[in-house]
Amino acid sequence: MKNYAILFLSLFLFSCSSDNDEPIKEVSVDLKFTHNWGGTDVTKSDFNKIEFENSKGVKQSIERLRYLISRITLTDGNKKEINFDGYKLVDLDDSDNLTHALSQKISEGTYNLSFTFGFNTEDNKDGVYKDLNTASWEVPAMLNGGYHFMQLDGKYSDKDGNPQPYNFHAIQAYDQTTKESKDTFFVVELGTVSIKNNATITINMDISQWFKVPNEWDLNILNVMLMGNFEAQKQISDNGRNVFSLGGVSQ
Repeated sequence: MKNYAILFLSLFLFSCSSDNDEPIKEVSVDLKFTHNWGGTDVTKSDFNKIEFENSKGVKQSIERLRYLISRITLTDGNKKEINFDGYKLVDLDDSDNLTHALSQKISEGTYNLSFTFGFNTEDNKDGVYKDLNTASWEVPAMLNGGYHFMQLDGKYSDKDGNPQPYNFHAIQAYDQTTKESKDTFFVVELGTVSIKNNATITINMDISQWFKVPNEWDLNILNVMLMGNFEAQKQISDNGRNVFSLGGVSQ
């Protein structure tokens, strides 16, 4: 009888141990980038139409929107970070370019998602990324080199109703007179995502926010030649912190 009891206890403990040692599922994650203007979806089919109204009441179009993100990170509940190699140049003109597969699988679980808009100072090395060089993404040496963070171009209706160009480009701020530079990249903290299977996480950009908060943008004053404008670059960076938000997770 004693032997049967020992055998039963052993089987019970083995069963419990087996339940607790189930393998953790490894899953893949894609990021999907969507764009809107104050909640209205924007795709490349909306290019070249002077129909978007900014907070100053000025109508403007979008003819190009490209931007760079890097240092994508998932942080679990124990503050352990998973840092993903590489970067992503998002181009709204290319619908096949609006997703990004993370470079490694992760364990299912709950994570905080973050990324850097542009390159930080360590990564913003002049001329080293061949694909970005090919994409004409470099910043001229006279503006301290490195790479663009964003190119947003189009036209706006001036005070007389005539179309005028704007080039809303983001780079590291650099004062050509004083040779002072200032970091204008920023980290976007998107919030918590729960990953149970292979997943696609949607990241939203509200384009209108670039012209809105905290610096209400007047395209009649600040429209072209912004890359060499030290103060404008700092204001663009400030506005960008209100641009991105977390969308849904499909899995």
